[in-house]
Amino acid sequence: MSERSDRVADLKKRLQALVHAADLPWKRERLLMFDAQIAEPIFWDKPDEAAKTNQDRTRVAEEIDELDKLTNALSDTGELLEMAEEEGDDDDLGVIDSEMAGLEKSISGIEFRRMLSGEHDPASAYVQIKPGAGGTESMDWAGMLYRMITRYADRKSWKVTILEFQEGEEAGVQSATLQIDGDYAYGHLKAETGVHRLVRISPFDSSARRHTSFAAISVTPQIDDSITIEINDADLRVDTYRSSGSGGQHVNKTDSAIRLTHIPTGTVVACQEERSQHKNRAKAMKMLTAKLYALEEQKKRSEADAIAGDKGEINFGSQIRSYVLQPYQMVKDLRTGHEVSQPQAVLDGDLDGFIEAYLLAQANI
Repeated sequence: MSERSDRVADLKKRLQALVHAADLPWKRERLLMFDAQIAEPIFWDKPDEAAKTNQDRTRVAEEIDELDKLTNALSDTGELLEMAEEEGDDDDLGVIDSEMAGLEKSISGIEFRRMLSGEHDPASAYVQIKPGAGGTESMDWAGMLYRMITRYADRKSWKVTILEFQEGEEAGVQSATLQIDGDYAYGHLKAETGVHRLVRISPFDSSARRHTSFAAISVTPQIDDSITIEINDADLRVDTYRSSGSGGQHVNKTDSAIRLTHIPTGTVVACQEERSQHKNRAKAMKMLTAKLYALEEQKKRSEADAIAGDKGEINFGSQIRSYVLQPYQMVKDLRTGHEVSQPQAVLDGDLDGFIEAYLLAQANI
């Protein structure tokens, strides 16, 4: 068997594993069920439920179509390879090499998505960024992380909405909360939850000394509205303040921004996106619900870990990654050991290597 034939056989084996894991017969039945629901005359009587059903139907149909197309393409490539090798046609072999490279990329992409199998991985995400102790240094670092996350979202063509943004006193960010909408946004961005450490020559130090700064990123999923988290009004402290803006006619001159503090847990969320205090409160409550749900999930995981033994899980508040700009250039993830020597690329949003390493490590736990 030739090297090319071995490669096709390996791709077929990997694809068969994906097809088996996807349980296509069940998904084809589910697709028929969705189509029957959508054909009902009363389907659009409940627009929110109908929209979710349509979204679920599209996702199932796309998965079936993708795997079917890959299966057919790989079968065709295998047959063409046999003929080309028998005839010794170098031109056809070159085309087949290119096709196999494309198929391998597609299969690797599906394998990567299979690692995003958590309950909330497909969801959009809330991302909160806060500086640690250290004043201007840490606020500037938080601003750099804010830019890094938004650049990464841009690379993925995800929609970014600024829910809350408080500028630093001299530079950077005091606090920022983003809503990032996109398929599997939470599944990817959850890898960024934790404390990020920066080492550099400070631009704010006239003596050009090296400083270490810390800032934290917290990522929670936008949970389904059908999940109920009870929040008692008596457990909430509600603060209103004036939204910050870019100046001119767009500055909100009323106290429309909302900050909610859940007193029993100390959880704080804020929203200033809307001009209406009522709308800001509604969005803040949704964020608070997501954070409280995430806390409950974290409690369950901690209890399970206490029974099963420590698996080395990194919780929020732990240092997860170091970014060194001086005296050398390196970014290293302390959970996975993944490192690169181009910190500027990472700060420009090139996070795929770190996120993939994290997901692989979690899949092997």
